[in-house]
Amino acid sequence: MRLHVDKKGHTTMALTRRQFTLGALASTAFTATGLAASPRSALAAPNTAYAMTYFTESPDFTGADYGLHLAVSRDGLNWTPLNQNNPVVTPTAGERGLRDPFVFRKQDGTFVVVATDLSGTDFSRTSQYLHVYDSTNLSSFTGYRRLRMHTYGDVHTWAPTVFWDAARGQYGIVYSANTTTDLFLVNYTTDFRTVSSPQTYFSPGFPVLDADIHVDGGTTYLYYKNLSNGNLYGARSSTGAPNSFSTYTAGLRQGNAIEGAHLVRRNDGGAWWLWGDSFSPVNNDMYLWSTGSVSGGSWSVLNQRDYTPPLNSKHGSVVGITDSEHNAMVSRWGTPNWVRLKSSNFPDRFVRHASNIGRIDPYPFEPYQDQMWRMVAGLADSAGVSFESVNLPGFYLRHADYAIRLDRNDSSSTFRADATFHRTAGLADSAWSSFRSHNFPDRYLRHSGYVLRIDPLGASSSAADRQDATFRVTS
Repeated sequence: MRLHVDKKGHTTMALTRRQFTLGALASTAFTATGLAASPRSALAAPNTAYAMTYFTESPDFTGADYGLHLAVSRDGLNWTPLNQNNPVVTPTAGERGLRDPFVFRKQDGTFVVVATDLSGTDFSRTSQYLHVYDSTNLSSFTGYRRLRMHTYGDVHTWAPTVFWDAARGQYGIVYSANTTTDLFLVNYTTDFRTVSSPQTYFSPGFPVLDADIHVDGGTTYLYYKNLSNGNLYGARSSTGAPNSFSTYTAGLRQGNAIEGAHLVRRNDGGAWWLWGDSFSPVNNDMYLWSTGSVSGGSWSVLNQRDYTPPLNSKHGSVVGITDSEHNAMVSRWGTPNWVRLKSSNFPDRFVRHASNIGRIDPYPFEPYQDQMWRMVAGLADSAGVSFESVNLPGFYLRHADYAIRLDRNDSSSTFRADATFHRTAGLADSAWSSFRSHNFPDRYLRHSGYVLRIDPLGASSSAADRQDATFRVTS
């Protein structure tokens, strides 16, 4: 969840002292029904893939959509948005939009999604509620409701996270609020329909935002943003009880600003990832760290070459899923009918058209659709490929005097040949792709000074030239 940024770029936080305390709500009726833990079903198969929930924004907000978006990944790093990167459901009550959706697998093996009740970027608007959805396997969502977390006036309820508190036999829902300062509140529940009274969960003496909690063995980890210096930190507790956490990591930041910390354990148990969300849609959307031991508190920055978040994604959350769940999601929602081409040696840049010129530019940019291509059978040879623009249908990438342009297909044999390429193993990385010209077969699509062209390339070409001609086909 972002704080308000004024026209001068200054960040403001709601620090107004209120005439009440959390204790004033102790007698308010938020009681959960029952304390017994739901027995966890033994899943038939291990988690072999990942699902992500998120909302979308782009620099001028043409790509903004505050519904629930889904993506899947086999490796947890490179993501395929589902439903053409459109929402699969959108709230119909409250603010009629959501931010910061958090997906969690419950003790019975099914899923719950909780999300901020806010549509858009007017952070002066507040809600006492969270949006909630139930799902068996993330191929459908049922039981939509809003869950009232407190009765404060003019206090936000942002960026929820969920964890299982085994000692209590209940789920904890932790969220950002601004009562006496910016802190985390917690409500406990067994059914995500009724909750206990809110209480302070973490208030370390400086304002905080965007909690994420993960229980690993006997330790509960809480990652958060310190609003005083803008960095992400990790804290831990041996009990997971409110006010029991001690910060144990140094500050983490990538890009100009960071928030939305999200901790993910790899399905194979071999390592952990920590996602961070950019502060603004005009910056890069998501960043990633990795570690072999979350208890050690030492994190390594991942090269953006190694991961590709969903297009325009913001404040995502990740959960491990089984093969059957992955397949059910793909079958129900479908994968994109478009691709993007990511540069190997400038992994923050994607192939796009601008003023009918082919080039690579740092993502995000507007119009964001300029980077979206329909990779179709080659116009001159069906064994090859051609790249049709999504936002200018009938226009294709083609070479003219070896420079790459976006031109309308005039159906001539010359155009069809100029617009046809043959996909090969990447010249710099065989797991990626390179594209050889159909009618100039010694030449490959590459960037030079960020502008696309075709040049002769072969085994004797420099490593830099081979990198220039290597791309990841992604979505």
